[in-house]
Order: sequence, then structure tokens, then C-alpha cells
Amino acid sequence: MNNVLKDKLSTLPKTPGVYFHKNSEGKIIYIGKAAILRNRVRQYFQSSRYRDPKTDALVAEIADVEWIEVESEIDALFLEAELVRRYMPQYNIMLRDDKSLQYVRIDHKSDYPTVTLTRRPLDDKAEYYGPYINGWAVKRALKYLRRIFPYAIKKQEGTLGSTLYQQIGLDPGVESGKTSLKEYRSNLAKLGQYLTGQRVALVNQIEKDMKLAAKNQEFEQATKLRNQMFAIKELGKQIIFSDHEFLDISKDRALAGLTELLGLNSALHRIEGFDISHMSGSDVVASMVVFTNGIPDKTSYRKFKLKVQQNNDFASMSEVISRRLSEKNRKGWGVPNLFLIDGGKGQLGAALSVLQNAGLNSIPMIGLAKQEEEIVISLDSELAINKSKIIEQSNKLKAIVRESDNYLLIELPKDSDIVKLLQRIRDESHRFAVSYHTVLKRGRQTSSWLEDVPSIGPLTKKKLIKTFGSSRGVLQATDEELINLIGVKKTELIKRYISIEKK
Repeated sequence: MNNVLKDKLSTLPKTPGVYFHKNSEGKIIYIGKAAILRNRVRQYFQSSRYRDPKTDALVAEIADVEWIEVESEIDALFLEAELVRRYMPQYNIMLRDDKSLQYVRIDHKSDYPTVTLTRRPLDDKAEYYGPYINGWAVKRALKYLRRIFPYAIKKQEGTLGSTLYQQIGLDPGVESGKTSLKEYRSNLAKLGQYLTGQRVALVNQIEKDMKLAAKNQEFEQATKLRNQMFAIKELGKQIIFSDHEFLDISKDRALAGLTELLGLNSALHRIEGFDISHMSGSDVVASMVVFTNGIPDKTSYRKFKLKVQQNNDFASMSEVISRRLSEKNRKGWGVPNLFLIDGGKGQLGAALSVLQNAGLNSIPMIGLAKQEEEIVISLDSELAINKSKIIEQSNKLKAIVRESDNYLLIELPKDSDIVKLLQRIRDESHRFAVSYHTVLKRGRQTSSWLEDVPSIGPLTKKKLIKTFGSSRGVLQATDEELINLIGVKKTELIKRYISIEKK
């Protein structure tokens, strides 16, 4: 252990946080979280402590340690998950047991809403919170939160409405009538608020509702709300699922480095990433993902089904940026500190044209070209003012810089923190776009030719698909099977339509 590292270890705080082990070149090789930073980080260097060979190899490479303090263990859990996804340090990959991250899923709109953990978020109208690396810690947090916001974990009668769970205050009792579905959904909305870091606003709202209930002499409801408020306050800083309250943006090297690289005067608090997804011009969709202080803000994500279905990514990007910058969306969503366009000169040029026509060319916009992971900057944009500064800073970062067709192309080293941040945003926008495109494509394939049959309504189509499995199954059904299911007249309509189509 070198003297610099030894001195640093003596200044470790006794607070929760995320720590970064670095090698002699300053590269992050491991990211971890701790309930007490001082205790956890020092454990790596205790000679009496048993370590497996992989951990021994890690410790042998550690030349420096940095950390970010947070308010709670759960804050550290969330931040660790995001930073590992972004930087993918060598030893996190080697030492991690979990095959993938976990999300908390709440299907608010279901007739029987449940709260579960999942590894694969889907575009199924449920709300997803996360991701989290440490599944055990998330389960423990939910265990505490369930006492305050009772919820069901399964739709089966044995759990939802279970007398035992009701008696111990963990199940809302929707089936038995103990809690109405409306009240249960309201309770889940509060849980969602808590998971997204709106703890202070939630406590204030519960307090306001409690006083109103007391004023209306609804004393039983007022007591419930009072107990809920006290329980939340009792958790205090121990369990807070927040991605806004704790992160010190100045300690995020990627954000600070990107701000410096682009020559910007203000911090990049909000970055929006855009991508297009389609299959040969059909089911064309776009995604908008939002990273607040370097962390994905999933509640702010938006998806767009494009009005013009075409095999033209430049025109599609132009449409989605136009819709993003509409007066209504600017008022409702605000504007970002940086636009990141997934693509090279063509996609960036199309998006930038819309930005300039909207009179918002002061907002920086860059592209990320996939082949060489080049940062693309238009010399027709406001960023061109900083051209000399950008080139100077790029050279400091050992980047390859070249000009092409009035664009500046910057290829940073692949292990650069800035590149990893931009890749993370780009990959997330790609995932979100592909997810939505897949949903639309599946829906279209399921409906198929049945959608075009005249006088056959949605209920009949649903009945046919449910009975025969698919539109192809309907084609293979016998006349007798169809007549028994939908009657003679509708069967004749379907058969007539099929015969016309075959001519």
C-alpha cells in the first residue's frame, strides 16, 4: 500500500456511500457500496481477513480510492448499480454473482395490482423502478416499505386477500373488501413516489390529508394517515430510493469531463438521448431517455409512434425532435442541457436543423456515431464557438480529432469515462426504442388479415384468436368449428374474404 492511499484511508467517513478502487493508471477497476465507508473500504487491506483469489488480485492492483457519500444504504445501492452499468469495471464483472440487475415492478393499472421483483423490464404498462444490483438489499427495503404501504405480491387468492397477511398488516385485503381497489391504487402511488425519491413531498401530502380527514371528523382515516406519516419519518435516512437528492454532480468525472470537453459554462444536469427503431420502414418509433445528474430518470422517459412511416432515419429524427420541441412539451417537460442523438452526421444534421428553426440553437446537441464511437459536433452549431477549446481539450484526453463535411469528429479512448457515459445513454435509448417497436410489431402480427375482414368486430376477432391461437389457426379451422364459435353468417363472411384474397 502506497503512502498516498494510506493517508486517504485515514480520512474515510463513517457514512453510507459508493467507493471506487483505481489502478496505477487512474482507471476504475471496481465499484462497491457500503453502509459505513470507513469500515468497508479498510477491510480490503486487512491482512488477517480471508479473501478469495479474485479479491486478492483486485487488492494487488488498487493504487487509489475515491468515494461519494450518500444519505442511506439504499441510495448507495441505486448509485452503485448505475455506475457499474456505465463503467463496467473489470473486477465487478469477475466478482458479481447476479447475472443481471433487478427492478421493482408495480402494475398500477391491473385489476389486482401487485409489487414484484423482475430482471427484465417490459413495455407492459407497468411501472419499473431501478435497476439494482443487490437483490437481497432491495428485498429487505421492500420488506420495511410493505409495512407502511401494504401490497400484494401475487394475484392468486392464497396471497391477495389472504387473511394471515391482512392480520399482520402486509396485504391490503382487496378481495375481502377490507380495502377498496381505488384506495389500494392510491397507496401504491404513494409507494411509487417513495421509490422515485419524492419522500419530502409525500410526507407533506399525507400530513395535509390527515388534517383534512380530522377536520371532517373522519378520525379512523386520520389515524391511518398519521401512523403512515410517522412510519415514513421513522425510516428517515435509512431507506430512500432517490436518484435526485443525493448525487453530487461535481464528483461524477464523466459529467464534469463532458462539460469541460464541450466548453460549456453550466453543468449537464439533464441529458436527453434519442433513437429511432423500425423494420424496413414499418412500425417506426422513437425513444427519448432522460439522465438526470448522470442517472437514468425513468419517469421522464417518452416514446413516440411516428406519424410518417418510412425507411428514412433522417426524416424520422427530424419528426421526433419537432414533436419534442413543441410548445406544449417544452412547457411540460422543460428543456435539457444537452441533446444526444444516436447516429452520425446525417441524424445529427436533421435534428440540429429542427433545433435551429425552433430558435433553441443555444442548447448543445451532439451525435454518437456507432462504428468508431465518435462524438459528432456540427460546426454550424453554437458549439462551433468553442471549437479551439474543444480541440485543445480533446488533445489533452488523447483523442483523435478530425474534420469532415463541416463536422468535428472526436474519437476518445474507449476506456474514457466520457465515452462510457455517452454509450450508456445511447444504449438505453436504443433499448427503449427497440422495446416499443417490438410491442407494435407483435400486435400487428397477431391481428394480421383479420383486421381487414368487414363486419367482423374486435370481440369476434378476440374470440377467434383466443380459440385458434393465431390468424393462421383461423385459416386452418374447419367450417364446422367456425360456425359453432361465431355462427353461420360470420363464417360465410370470413370464408368469402379468404376466397377473394386467394384469387
